Amino acid sequence: MTDIGWGNLAQYEHYGRVGDIKEDFDIISYEDSKGELYSSFKHASHAMLFARNDTVLWDLYKSRAAIMMQMRFDGLLGFPGGLVDPGENPLDGVNRELEEEIGLDLCKHKLQNSDQVVSFVNKSKNLVLHFYGKEVTVNDFSEIEMKTLSAPDYGNETLGMIRPPLYTMGDGYRGLPAFLSNSYAGNSRQELLIGLQHFKILEQDEIEKTRR
Repeated sequence: MTDIGWGNLAQYEHYGRVGDIKEDFDIISYEDSKGELYSSFKHASHAMLFARNDTVLWDLYKSRAAIMMQMRFDGLLGFPGGLVDPGENPLDGVNRELEEEIGLDLCKHKLQNSDQVVSFVNKSKNLVLHFYGKEVTVNDFSEIEMKTLSAPDYGNETLGMIRPPLYTMGDGYRGLPAFLSNSYAGNSRQELLIGLQHFKILEQDEIEKTRR
């Protein structure tokens, strides 16, 4: 296959480059992220939409929740969202991106400042990341999921929605541990684990078991 390079993507490709590790990202407060120290940094916002679900699969595994992740245009897994445009704040940026990437109805499900979960900085990339989370009903989640097919960015930036399995199967690997072994954009793997703990979808000891 001929290498055609990055073209006009060259200025952005390092933000989602494979190989980032947890230690590359430091947690900072949302207030600090908006300060002078990071005013020259690029900002990006992503969100975890989820619905709690008590369904038991095969009389064995609790579903716990439906969580919306996506297969990105670069073949990596991540959450809906993206770079914040000049003049936008992180909240406006994530709402715009969710409308573009998954067709989110902002009249019904617009994210608020209270939905902000955590912010990170990657100083080597001059990048600040903002992670949001919002709980919806099971019915609303299904409607949002179906609506992604007609979103403006579907088939281009977004190649399909994925629900992570939140259980561990009999061999201790298939299920969530296997899902976590996939390739992720930036620190979205870490964001998933933080979201699971923050919203008490899984207990900390359950999350730790997936890392063994």
